[in-house]
Amino acid sequence: MSDRSVTRAEIIRLALPALGSLAADPVVTLVDTAFVGRLGTDALAALGVSAAITGLAFVAFNFLQYAVAPMVGRLVGGGRGEEAADVARHALVIAVGLGVVVSALTAVGAPWLVGLMAAPPEAVDGAVTYLRIRAWAAPALMVIMVANGTFRGHQDTVTPLRLTLVLNLVNLVLDPVLIFGAGWGIAGAATATVIAQVTGAVLFLRAMTTRRHLVRGPVSATGLRPFVRVGWELAVRTGSLVLTFTVAARVAASLGAVAIAAHQVANQIWLLLALAVDSLAIAAQAMVSFRLGRGDTIGVGVVARSLVRWGLGVGAGLTVLVLAMIPVLPGWFSTDPEVLATLRELLVWVAVLQVPGALVFVWDGLYMGASRFGYLAVATSAASVVGLGLLALVGPAGWGVGGVWAAISVFVLARLVTLVGGQRAGRFV
Repeated sequence: MSDRSVTRAEIIRLALPALGSLAADPVVTLVDTAFVGRLGTDALAALGVSAAITGLAFVAFNFLQYAVAPMVGRLVGGGRGEEAADVARHALVIAVGLGVVVSALTAVGAPWLVGLMAAPPEAVDGAVTYLRIRAWAAPALMVIMVANGTFRGHQDTVTPLRLTLVLNLVNLVLDPVLIFGAGWGIAGAATATVIAQVTGAVLFLRAMTTRRHLVRGPVSATGLRPFVRVGWELAVRTGSLVLTFTVAARVAASLGAVAIAAHQVANQIWLLLALAVDSLAIAAQAMVSFRLGRGDTIGVGVVARSLVRWGLGVGAGLTVLVLAMIPVLPGWFSTDPEVLATLRELLVWVAVLQVPGALVFVWDGLYMGASRFGYLAVATSAASVVGLGLLALVGPAGWGVGGVWAAISVFVLARLVTLVGGQRAGRFV
């Protein structure tokens, strides 16, 4: 069997299950969006504002899973499983600590955060309510992040898939019960999410312990130290990424309830589709780190070339899918004629972004697998400056919510240029 055939089989084995496990947060929010959309445009606008804030508050800390995966992968590849379990234990300590702090700060500062997002007046109360309840899921979500990274390092994406399916099933069942049955409205959506993610965290911890990916032991400054440097670099990278999309949501919110409602749906569809190519990035992290642990740099090159080809193919397929679904997809999320018309326009941008977005995700995974976090921080920050500059012009130039997505598109293209350019300049492996 050729190297290409072996690589293809490994990509499929890792990427397909990862597609499901990546859904822990975006699919939960998408389900919330579908149900809350039935409450009306104001409720959907409130969800759009609060979802953007939780994205910044929670996802900015997903450096935990990105740091853990290659660290564990290299150790497992080198036959050092005990040290890998030690890495997971220290990462969980950091995750719980950060989660508690983020949870408290977000709950207390909810009104200020919603105000900062320039939420339409009719959406403010709903956004604050959702945000205050959803904030308490932060520790659970961060535990899930670390657990995902640990399993990826062990070349296992099937276990996270199974547990994520349970998590999303809990949310799917509780959403209609609490939103409509109990009459809690948007508060019911937030409560269902919290319950689902806490359930998921408990299941992930149990699975890690059962497989001895996590064992009891002391927590030391030496064990925590590697996360300080890597965490800072990844926090800058992820913070720049999430900040750009959060500012995009703020600009959309400043354009009115219809604009932010349509933007919320388009953004959630974009995030859901991104899972397909982000699963390739997960495969890249696992495969590259494992090969580097064995000292197989030639194999790393084979993996990189194969995954870029996969990224092109998946991105092209998703472009066709989105274009074909534009006539029917908006009706799944809203009945407001203005929201529907605006959403159809935004979905064209979502379709156009699929190929460059897929390549960005793949290159991100390759760099992370090689632990080139410093370069990712610099490259993403530079692209973010470009995107934020364009977003600042949307309101004054009168570009509307379509201008928001034009700015997002330029941001994605800038990221692609820096990542490919870095590889040619020897910044990869």
